[in-house]
Amino acid sequence: MSLNFNQYAVEGNKFIKEYAKEIGLSDNPERAGRILSAILHGLRTIISVEESLQFMAQLPMFLKAVYVNGWSIKVKKSKVKDVEGFIDLIRSLDGKTSLYDFESDEIAEDYIYTTFLLLRKYVSSGEMEDIRDGLPKRLKGLIFNHIFI
Repeated sequence: MSLNFNQYAVEGNKFIKEYAKEIGLSDNPERAGRILSAILHGLRTIISVEESLQFMAQLPMFLKAVYVNGWSIKVKKSKVKDVEGFIDLIRSLDGKTSLYDFESDEIAEDYIYTTFLLLRKYVSSGEMEDIRDGLPKRLKGLIFNHIFI
């Protein structure tokens, strides 16, 4: 098997441009990348390692890289119970730029829903259902509000 890192970079840049456009940040793909990273890292923090591996197996290489960057499977799973808690989690994962990146809860929710909507290009409905099934009741809407329209 030959690794074509240039192709991964091309695909990743294409995706981040599309993602930035979808979340209204066409002029700021760097910010869009931070948002994407925080949301994916938030997801891996609230789902099991086993579910993370199944989810990640369906992602293209450039998204796998974002998902696993800085990941430690020894970190205890977060007990996020609702959307507000998930937004707090992703803000904490975004660090110093979180107030700029996630200006309000409403904007953060839109980013989250759009992210999961775009991920369905790569992740099967069945896998998204499995993730949803493992979430607390008040978090299930993260996946289904816009995924299965």
